Amino acid sequence: MNKDFLKYQAQTSPYPLGMEVSYANGSYIYDTAGNAHLDFVAGVSACTLGHCHPKVVEAIKHQVEKYMHVMVYGEYAQSPATDYTKLLAEQLPAPLEVTYLVNSGTEAIEGALKLARRYTGRSEIIAAKSAYHGNTMGSLSLMDFEERKSVFRPLLPDVYHIKFNNEKDLEKITTKTACVILETIQGGAGFILPENNYLKKVKDRCTAVGALLILDEIQPGFGRTGKLFAFEHFNCVPDILVIGKGMASGLPVGAFTASKEIMHSLSDNPKMGHITTFGGNPVIAASSLATLNVLLNSSLIADTLKKEQLFKELLKHPKIKEVRGKGLMLALIMNSPETANELVLRAKDKNLILFWLLFENRAVRISPPLTISELEIREGCAIILALLNAM
Repeated sequence: MNKDFLKYQAQTSPYPLGMEVSYANGSYIYDTAGNAHLDFVAGVSACTLGHCHPKVVEAIKHQVEKYMHVMVYGEYAQSPATDYTKLLAEQLPAPLEVTYLVNSGTEAIEGALKLARRYTGRSEIIAAKSAYHGNTMGSLSLMDFEERKSVFRPLLPDVYHIKFNNEKDLEKITTKTACVILETIQGGAGFILPENNYLKKVKDRCTAVGALLILDEIQPGFGRTGKLFAFEHFNCVPDILVIGKGMASGLPVGAFTASKEIMHSLSDNPKMGHITTFGGNPVIAASSLATLNVLLNSSLIADTLKKEQLFKELLKHPKIKEVRGKGLMLALIMNSPETANELVLRAKDKNLILFWLLFENRAVRISPPLTISELEIREGCAIILALLNAM
């Protein structure tokens, strides 16, 4: 399989990890040789309820037997998408009430940027340094990492950058600004949390100058930080909320949510300000609905904070300088990039799945399914400590 994988499937790096997957269940991925790999990554925060959660599988099977794709987004009323967006609105604070369903996190970012420009009539976009919002052309334009951007220029114009948690930079938000877009918790930069009421101060500045605040919750959303959405920790409600990843427990999905007034601006002048064929797909909406119902009717969200403490209690080692993040969105900050790289690769040989972060090369990602057990946490942490001792 690996031979054909490398020959026929486009690659994103010269040296992919290359596990040949047979099946996955719960907190484990099984390879074609029958080995069980404990998953501390969850498809990069996507498999909220682990692999093949029975409630999600049941919802998908039920919907597949009724109907799949029937019409482009926004034309037919389909109960999975309608029921999901209604339930989601009931969980969100005002004025977040209307959701546009799309196919991925990066498409949701694109839609949110278009919405902000359309609603405000302005073009300037302000993003944070070391941010990651996706890899399509608009999302890529928000990044300040020139090494990743230069070969794809020209990109979106009128994009400027501020430093996350730097209050002095808020002066750069002016009456020319359409929107400020921030990750609620910076992901690729190393799981950086906002400090000193920073997000509230950004929102107040945006309100003062008539700009919109977009919060990217694609990674921390859906319970991963101990709240349904991470902004609930930080005394700030965005004008536009962007979600994805863990929303459908492993199926491709994204969405952006705003007030009815703001969202309405995409439906007129021009009509169909954003269109998508497969957004709101009934099978994926059914999976999203099942995921949200499990989260709301269990202790999984609250339990993430207890599991965070267990990880932090167990993962103490001279080579680990810091365990950064919140809930089950954690990063081990190692003593060097070499240690981080070696740990990920050696863990693979011990059937433990770890991964890197995009910009912080000393970091090792720990973002397991929210369903991971205490025993599994202890098992994986013991492997990490043994590997570090052996280095």
